[in-house]
This record gives sequence, structure tokens and C-alpha cells, in this order.
Amino acid sequence: MAEQELEKLNPIPIKHRFSVLFLEKGHLNMEDGSFLWIDHEGVRVHIPIGSVACIMLEPGTRISHAAVDLAATTGTLIIWVGEQGVRVYSAGQPGGARSDKLLYQAKLALDDSLRLKVVKAMFAYRFGSAPSKRSVKQLRGMEGVRVRKLYKTIAQQYGLRWEGRKYDPKKWKDGTLINRCISVATSCLYGVTEAAVLAAGYAPAIGFLHTGKPRSFVYDIADLFKFETVVPVAFRCAAIIKRGGLPAGVSSEQLVRYGCRDVFRQERILAKIIPTIEDILAAGDIEPPGPFEDQILPAIPNPEVSGDDGHRN
Repeated sequence: MAEQELEKLNPIPIKHRFSVLFLEKGHLNMEDGSFLWIDHEGVRVHIPIGSVACIMLEPGTRISHAAVDLAATTGTLIIWVGEQGVRVYSAGQPGGARSDKLLYQAKLALDDSLRLKVVKAMFAYRFGSAPSKRSVKQLRGMEGVRVRKLYKTIAQQYGLRWEGRKYDPKKWKDGTLINRCISVATSCLYGVTEAAVLAAGYAPAIGFLHTGKPRSFVYDIADLFKFETVVPVAFRCAAIIKRGGLPAGVSSEQLVRYGCRDVFRQERILAKIIPTIEDILAAGDIEPPGPFEDQILPAIPNPEVSGDDGHRN
């Protein structure tokens, strides 16, 4: 009997997926067309195809070639991170397949007047409005003042003392409880945001406020959602831990991650990020560039996209 040919796998939109999954001390493989996770005790767990936007692999994990191929096919972002997810060592890239969107993003970032429009749109999204006659530098200063006030206000809501944002990945254990919780929470947000940026067809490195890092645009977009999602989670978890309410068998990092998972689901974060990216960039008021007349168009038409614009089919 001839083998039955498996149906071609295609990505599903980010908005229909579970946000982020952390894996440590085990082996990620593929079996029967889905991810198979085998932990250090031999427990086997199947992860449905395309159900996760981002998988973060912590120390002690191995991943097979078949699993990487499956991730690329289904548009699942794989990120190799340090303990607690506070360092990023490498990342797969299942998106970024739209040159028109990359050129559009670059054009907005390279023109001073267009970049200012985008930055003002980001400022207005976060704070309700943006002053009309301000430079990027002035807006950054205003943002810094408001962000410090937000941190202090949220700390007071949970009965915690706020002494400022201090974070050194090389001295993780020396950080304060609140700062460690914030770092874990933001790492979760950065993971799902990067997956969304790639799925939308844009480049994580081309930022408008942030620059010089592989995830500059990721930080720009994550900041739009941070204080409505993961920062309150971090402070709430820090307050629980400080009162001695950490559940048995759960680490402080796990508590924060569970909280982030829940708030991502409640706020439907994956349904919001890509439309927000498009709205923010649309503030530049230009059309994505088309091909030049003398460029060679694809000989074979691109297949219809089943997931988001940046997914490769």
C-alpha cells in the first residue's frame, strides 16, 4: 500500500494562537506531525501544530532538525534564552517574508519627518495624545518622566517600595525582587511581540525610538502594551512572594510567567499587536513602495497566504 501523503502544513494567524511557552531540561522533537516535548523525567507531551506563537528554549534543552523544520513551516518563533528568559542567545525567523513591508518600515525610519510622525503616534497610543511641536528627543524625555511615575504608582497600589528600574543580566540574583519579576515579565512580552512583528512581515531590528539592538522595533511595540499587561503582573507577583504566598512547587519566575500567560489571554494581546503595528506605521502617511519598473517579478506567483503577511508558505 502506498504511503498516504500528508497535507501541506500552513501557518495560522497569530491572533488565534496561545502566546508563549517556556521549555527547560528536555528534548523538543516532532512526532505524528506535531511537536513532541520529552522532559528530563521522560514525560512525553504533544504540542498541537501551530498553536503557539513563540517557544522559548531555556538551558538544558535540545531540539531536533525535524522540530525546527516544523516551526519554520507553521510560523512558530523559536528563541534560545538563558535562565528565566533574561538573555537571548539566538532566534529562528519564521516571518520577514515581505520585502515591500521591510522597505516600507525602512523608509519610515530613515526619513526624519516620517520617523517623528511614527514616534508621535506611539506616544499618543500610550498616553492619549502627543504634543504637536516636539522633537523625538523631547518626546523621549516626556516619556521617561511619565514612565517613572507609572512605576511608582503601580508599586503603591501593591504596597511595595519602588527604588527605580535596575537590571544587570550578569548579576541576576543581586537584583531586587521587583526588578527580577519585571525582567521575567518583559521577556514574555518581548517573545510574543517579536513573533507578531515577524508575522506581520517587519524587521525586529529597525526601530524608531530604540536602535542598535536586534530587537529594537520589538521594544518599541512592546512598550505600547507593557504597562497595561506585564508590569502590573510583575508587581502583583512580587507582592505575593514578599507576603510569603508563593504556592508550593512554584518558583517566583514561574509565578510571573503564569500571570503573563493569563493576562495575554484576557487582554487578547496577540489579536491586538499586528493591527496596532499597522496603525502606528500608517501615521507616516505613505504607501508601501512597489517594485521598480526594471525589477524582475516572481516567475511563479506567490501562494495565497494562510497565516499573517510575514509567514512563509
